[in-house]
Order: sequence, then C-alpha cells, then structure tokens
Amino acid sequence: MSEVMERKRAVRKRVRGPASPPGDHSVLTVDGKRIPVTHLDKVLYPKAGFTKGQVIDYYIRIAPVLLPHLRDRPLTLKRYPNGVNGPFFYQKHCPEERPNWVATARVWGEQKEEEICFCVVNNLPTLVWLGNLADLELHTSLARRTNVECPIMVMFDLDPGAPATILECAEVALWLKYVLEKLGLQSVVKTSGSKGLQVCVPLNTPTIHDLTKAFARKLAESFEQQNPGLVVAKMSKDLRRGKVLVDWSQNDRHKSTVCVYSLRAKDNPTVSTPLTWNEVEAALKKKDGTKLSFLPDQVLQRVAKHGDLFAPALTLKQKLPAL
Repeated sequence: MSEVMERKRAVRKRVRGPASPPGDHSVLTVDGKRIPVTHLDKVLYPKAGFTKGQVIDYYIRIAPVLLPHLRDRPLTLKRYPNGVNGPFFYQKHCPEERPNWVATARVWGEQKEEEICFCVVNNLPTLVWLGNLADLELHTSLARRTNVECPIMVMFDLDPGAPATILECAEVALWLKYVLEKLGLQSVVKTSGSKGLQVCVPLNTPTIHDLTKAFARKLAESFEQQNPGLVVAKMSKDLRRGKVLVDWSQNDRHKSTVCVYSLRAKDNPTVSTPLTWNEVEAALKKKDGTKLSFLPDQVLQRVAKHGDLFAPALTLKQKLPAL
C-alpha cells in the first residue's frame, strides 16, 4: 500500500497545468509532454454533473494502479464526445493525428482481414490524451502486444438478465471461485462497473486463446447444466431473462474486456472496481447490491487503503489444467 501512495505522490508531481488561461482550450504538462485539453467544463455525465475535467482528473489520480494493467495491451477506445447520453463509437484504430509518444501495436484483424494499429497506454501522457478524446471506457486485449497469441488471463464475464441482478452474479462468482480452487486455480474478482461481475484467472504463462476459450466455455456449460434455473452459457439474449450469462466468449484473440479501474458510461461515473471475495460474500449475505458499486472517489479511497486488489492478475503464474 505504501508503494501505491508513493506512486500517487510521484504522479501528482509530474502533472502541471493548465499552462494557458482557463477556458475552452488549455494545456496540461505531463512528464514534460504538453497536452492540449479542451472543454474541461463540459458535462459528460449529466445526471451526476461529472465533467470532462473530472474524468481526466480521475484517470490522473488512479494512474499508479491503472497503468500497469494497461501496459503493452492493445486498447479499443469507446468514445463519448457528447457525453453518456449522446452517440458513442468504438475505435480500434488509434487516431492518425496522435502524438509521436503514443505507443501502438499492429495486430492482424482476421474479421476484416486488415492490419489494425491499436493504441497502447504505456505512460501517463497517453492516458491524459485519451481522456481529452472523451474515451471514457478503456477496453483491453487479454494479451500483450509482444505476443498477441498468448493471453495472460482467463476472464469470465457474469452478466445478469433482468430481473436478475448483481447479487445473482455474486452467487455464481462464488460458485466459480470454489470450482476453480478445486482445479488448483486462484482467481480475482471485480465489478464490471455496469450490471455484473468479472472473475479473472491469472495465468502469465505460455498458452493460446483456443485453450483459454475452450476452458472458459467448458466451465460455463457445466454451470448451466448443473443450475439451468440460474445460469446460461449461450449467447442468445432470449435465454437470459432472470439468469446470469457466464460469458466465456470474451476469451478470444479479437475481443477486448473493460480494464480494471476504467470508468463506465452509465448515468453515474461508476468504475470497474476490484473486490475482495469477502466483500462479495458479505453483499450476498446482506442482499445488498449497492455494496458492489463504486464511484471514482470511493475507488481512490479503496486504493489508498488496500492498494491494488487486482495486482495478482499481473503477477500470479498459473497453468490451466486439462478438463
């Protein structure tokens, strides 16, 4: 935890600005890079009154724990130029008009049979630059640019179909944790920042997407067979009502998943937040889903207290067992 605090203090020293008079156009100096920022007072979350300036400020303050999870991972942008109530668009190709210090990763896209030049967030200036583009959500590949064929984790995305809620996701997540432990695997859990939870199995050892995807699918289908009243493993939306979709399909070379500590484009600026398993159990026991939803200031307080609860995703080395 003290290491995180030191990193936060170091980040604050590295950011200066605005270097021009307040107004629609300013300049932030970050690690010696001058970054034009515009319309900082523009409200991007109308219900909460949360502005573009506050988005950038959050990403600067959370950067010490966020950047390690973004490092060297191809990023898909999800931009909301007119706020969460306006049109948005996904952007895989890194904008051509980008600073020369923005790292990129060239990855062959099999769907459109073209090379995609993804942005890669390896430093604080890049994170601030993306905030100025109203890239509210950060969606990363499950692999690093150094070896896009080798995922560093398996991800289970637990998505509730109404009237099921995050509490049903908590029940499934705890069940999944138990089964993974029986297989000799540790896992970490986070909120999606939206409706559900996401369970991550750190690997950080050589593997391929075909194996991780098959593993996730096998477990998801097994859960569906054992509890068809609560779990669904098929992607059809018609089957999801009142159940939790255990989405195994994210474990694919061409897909991305919202990064831990990313904002989400909801009415309020909720954050994809790492949890302890005790917190998941407590929320389920008290039947209180509000204990599994967090805003930026709450997340920053949690990091100051607990450090990065999702750090094992980057460091823990495990191998998938044969199923």
